[in-house]
Amino acid sequence: MDRMYRVLAFWTGIFTVMFFVGDMFSMAYLFLAQTVFFLAVSYLKLSERMYMYLFGAYCTVFFIGFTFYSNFILVPGFEH
Repeated sequence: MDRMYRVLAFWTGIFTVMFFVGDMFSMAYLFLAQTVFFLAVSYLKLSERMYMYLFGAYCTVFFIGFTFYSNFILVPGFEH
């Protein structure tokens, strides 16, 4: 299970590089934080159950944050 967190760290790292190249620095920093989190957790040698609990908590925080952003911050049809 720890290898899957390294896979998640790899893919969020790829997104980090792509966001940096695309001059989207706030998203790049957000994905860099996720990369560091996944990489750090992957080396903790936790039980499989604890890895599943952490992933469930991560998904919960993501869905709450995404729902808040899409409902209250994102303005449809508005360009800066």
